Amino acid sequence: MSKIRAFFAERQAALQIMYRFADAGIVAVCGVAIGELIFPQGLRGAPPVHGFITALCSVSTLLVFPACGLYNSWRGRSRTVLAARTLAAWGAVCMLGLVTVFLMHQSAALSRLWSMSWLLSVVVALLASRVLLYGMLGSVRELGINAKRVVILGYGSLGHEMYQRVRNNRGAGYRIAGIYDEGIEQPLPAGVTRLDSLQQVCAFVRSNNVREIWLTLPMAACRDLYDVVSHFRNDLIDIRWVPDVMSVELLGHRFSDFLGLPVIDLNSPPQSGITGLLKASFDRVFALVALVGLSPLLLVIAVLVKHSSPGPVLFHQARLGMDGRPFHVYKFRTMVQHQEAGGLTQAVRGDARVTRLGAILRRTSLDELPQFLNVLRGEMSVVGPRPHAIEHNEIYKEVIDRYMLRHRVKPGITGWAQINGLRGQTDTVEKMRKRIEFDIFYIRNWSFALDLRIILRTAVHGWTGREAY
Repeated sequence: MSKIRAFFAERQAALQIMYRFADAGIVAVCGVAIGELIFPQGLRGAPPVHGFITALCSVSTLLVFPACGLYNSWRGRSRTVLAARTLAAWGAVCMLGLVTVFLMHQSAALSRLWSMSWLLSVVVALLASRVLLYGMLGSVRELGINAKRVVILGYGSLGHEMYQRVRNNRGAGYRIAGIYDEGIEQPLPAGVTRLDSLQQVCAFVRSNNVREIWLTLPMAACRDLYDVVSHFRNDLIDIRWVPDVMSVELLGHRFSDFLGLPVIDLNSPPQSGITGLLKASFDRVFALVALVGLSPLLLVIAVLVKHSSPGPVLFHQARLGMDGRPFHVYKFRTMVQHQEAGGLTQAVRGDARVTRLGAILRRTSLDELPQFLNVLRGEMSVVGPRPHAIEHNEIYKEVIDRYMLRHRVKPGITGWAQINGLRGQTDTVEKMRKRIEFDIFYIRNWSFALDLRIILRTAVHGWTGREAY
C-alpha cells in the first residue's frame, strides 16, 4: 500500500502532463474521426481550414485548460462545477479557433456540419473522460490508496459534520487521523486519535504523514487561528478554514470579492447574480405568454366584474416588494366598494363584502390573474412568497422571527406555502408563522426545478380548497 502511495506522490506531475496531452488528443482525434465520417476522403481531402482549426484548438487546450483550473485537485469539490469549467474552457478554445479562421478569411470554407459535429463530440468525450477518470480515482481512494490523512481542530457540530461527510464520501480520498478540541467529551470514532493540545497536534501531524488540517472552530474561537497557522508556518501541509457560517446564516451564504478582499455574504438569497437575471427573464416571458394566452378569459372576467356591482374592474393595494420597495398589486375586484374603518380587515368565511362572483373568483384564485401585469413590470415573480398587506407586515415582523427575510426576493403569484395549503385567512400568529417557515424554506432552497414544480402543481391543482374564501 505504501508503495502505491509513493507511486502516486512521485509521479503526480507526470500524470498531470499526461492528462493535459490526453485532452489535446481528444480534440484532435474527434476532429479526424468526424472528418472521416463526413468527407469522402476524410480530413485530408477536406479544405485545409479543417485540419488547421483542429490542430490550433488541440494545441490551445494545453494553454487554456490549465488556466481554467481543470487540472487542479478536485478532491471534495463539486463535479458539476468541474463540468461547467470544462465546457467554459472548451468554449473559449472554440472561440479562439473560430476568430482566427474568420481573420484569415477562411470561414466560408468551413463545413457547418463538420464544425457542429466536432464541437459536440469533443464536449461528450471531455465530459466522459472526466466521469471515467474520477470514477476510477474514487474507487481507488475507497480502498485507502492515495488518501490524504487529515486532522480536525474543533469537534463541535461543524467538526462532526465534516467528519460525517468524509465518512459518507470515501471516494474523495480523505481519512480523519486525529481530532483536537479542548472541550471534547463524547467518545471519538474508532481509529481516530484524540489530541489534547496544540503541541500534541504538532507532534502528531509531523510523525503521522498528515497532509491537511481542517479548522472547524466556532466563530468565537477565531483568535486561535493565528496560533494554529503560526505553529505550522514551516510545515508543507494544507490548512483549510471552514467558517461556521451556519451558526449566523440568515438566508444563504456565498463567497465574493469586495474592495479587493474576500468576503462571505451571510444573508445572500440564491436568486442573485446571473441566476437572478435568468429568473427575471423567465418571469417576464412567462407573464407575457400567460397574458396573451389568457386574454379571452381575462376579458370575460372583466366584463362580469363590471356588471356584478358598481366600481372599478381592478382592485389595487400597496404591498412591499423586493428589499422593501413598495408597489401596487393588482387583482380583479371581488368585494363591493367600501371604506376600511380602523385599518385593514381580512376577508372571513361568509364575508358580506364579497360579491357572488367575487366568491367564485377568490375560491378559484382567478382574481389573482391580473398580477401577471405586476410580473411583466418587474415588481413580482411568477413564483415567490405571497405579498402581504403592509399593515400585516408591521404587526408580524415584531412577533415572528425572520419575518422580513421574505422581502429579500420578489413576491410571487404562487408559492411553496400556497401549494402546501397555507393560504387564506391568517387569523392567528401560528398560521402566519407556519407560512413564513415555508417561505424561508423556498428562498433557501430555490432552484428552477423547484419553480417549475410549483408552477405545475398550481396549474394542475390550482389554489382551490377549504381555506380559499
